[in-house]
Amino acid sequence: MNAENSRFQLLDWGLLLGAAGIWGASFFFIDIGLEAFSPGLVTFFRIGFGCLTLWAVPIRAPQIEPEDRKKVMWLGVTWMAFPLSMFPVAQQWINSSMTGMLNSAMPILTVLVGLVMFKIPTASKQLLGVATGLGGLVLIGIPEVTTDGTNALGVLLVVLAVLSYAVAVHIAGPLQRKYGAIPVVRWALLFAVILSAPYGIIGATNSGFGWGPMIACFALGAGGTGIAYALAAELNGRVGAVRTSIVTYLIPIVAIVLGVVFRDDDVTVWAIVGTVIVLGGAYTANSN
Repeated sequence: MNAENSRFQLLDWGLLLGAAGIWGASFFFIDIGLEAFSPGLVTFFRIGFGCLTLWAVPIRAPQIEPEDRKKVMWLGVTWMAFPLSMFPVAQQWINSSMTGMLNSAMPILTVLVGLVMFKIPTASKQLLGVATGLGGLVLIGIPEVTTDGTNALGVLLVVLAVLSYAVAVHIAGPLQRKYGAIPVVRWALLFAVILSAPYGIIGATNSGFGWGPMIACFALGAGGTGIAYALAAELNGRVGAVRTSIVTYLIPIVAIVLGVVFRDDDVTVWAIVGTVIVLGGAYTANSN
């Protein structure tokens, strides 16, 4: 029996909920980190702690072949350095719940990027899902865009970050199948550390310090950029890519609950409705 058809075991549920919980909490930890640190330093801590965590995993990794090294470097840009820089900047103006809800558009944008940039054949059902999801994305962003100009900028930065993730997924797939998930990601993270170091150094000059924000940044990096990825990679190997994508549907729920309960985030009815529509579109676009 192949991975896609295997039954979900208790361990699989644990891996699924663990990855979704950690990734959903990432935006919550960013909010806490910003209480003491500038966006640049939060980004550098996240990438740096994530890199250290994955390099500490004791696995035998194949050498990346010369023709693939440029692709790994692009992965470091599109999956780590650029999007992980956007989230802390955006969350100066929008709350963690809003960021989590906007992230629900990733499956939609992944299909769209595959069609436009990578010329991947797309069925009419997938296009319907994309159109539905984009409509939901507009509903999520409308309350912020109509409230204040800086709020609109925050929404735009998150959408750009998620769009970058969508590009990265198409670069990462062939590399992960060839070398394995963790070896590819930790090399990409190492390159992202180099790219984000100047941003972090500049950010350190106008940052304070607090143990709470520091612990949040460690959890953000080691958990959100390290452990959660390892959990998702293991789940992918056990149950296949399609069912691993269920993680995406749980992340906004975790982000909303944490933001509302612990950060007093305001969540509009329009944003909730928009999130449901985006997730429905994502399901349509990614279902057989």
